[in-house]
Amino acid sequence: MGGMNSVTVIGLGSMGRALAETFLATGHPTTVWNRTPAKAAPLVALGAVQAADAAAAVAANPLIVACLSTFEDTRAALEPADLRGRDLVTLNSGSPAGARAFAAWAVARGARVLAGAVKNVPSAVGAADTLLYYSGERAVFDAYEATLRVLGGDTVHLGDDVDLAALYEMAVGATLLPALTGFFQGAAAVQARGLPVASMVRYSEKWLDMIRSQLPVYAKEIDSGDYGDGASAVKLFLSDAELNAEFTKETGVDTSWQAPLDDLVRRAVAAGHGEDSIAALTEVLRKPS
Repeated sequence: MGGMNSVTVIGLGSMGRALAETFLATGHPTTVWNRTPAKAAPLVALGAVQAADAAAAVAANPLIVACLSTFEDTRAALEPADLRGRDLVTLNSGSPAGARAFAAWAVARGARVLAGAVKNVPSAVGAADTLLYYSGERAVFDAYEATLRVLGGDTVHLGDDVDLAALYEMAVGATLLPALTGFFQGAAAVQARGLPVASMVRYSEKWLDMIRSQLPVYAKEIDSGDYGDGASAVKLFLSDAELNAEFTKETGVDTSWQAPLDDLVRRAVAAGHGEDSIAALTEVLRKPS
């Protein structure tokens, strides 16, 4: 199939709307549907066709891109539709088990499934460096790769196992909330001194660059199981709990969210990893307390 396939987009939240806008902007005939019909109006103004219901939306095109919150939401939306001969691309949150269950349900109804994830914000959809990854039958990805690539230039097929995108989505996504919460804690502390949060952004960016530069090093240590050459030893993080308490007293900022992290460090030291690289926390995480 060529790069100008017609496509149906189901789910018109901020991300779904960005997907549909990008398909339309790149010349792909696009049908849209959302439980709240009014959300389709701006897309209709751009040239989209609004389906009367989910069944009609699925019937309109062989390629269906569903952008709802969860696999369960996607299944509920598609329940009334005839899925025979349809290729479903899901771009929603969910667990690997959820991806497998959804795919089994859809395949039993005659569809093929690619489960995917957009690894960026809606405004980045369509950019050359925006990452989207997919998993599922390679033949389906190959058939629609040119169409899917308009959503982001960094488009990857992870493998034939349909749950791989969900696995990577949760594995990679685990970094987000701790990193953001750390930034928000710092923001509150800087404001407590009467300083603007904007004044710390450049330094936070540098800090995140440093962390990014170390990820290949940590990955190599974890893959090899050799933590002996770590520049940042686990024991160096032992003082964080005491420092956090002092920081809370001085700034009035709540640092209690870090308590489980402090406990993880203590468990690693107790397990004999005190002199090892901080990447050895992975070994502790393999054995939940």
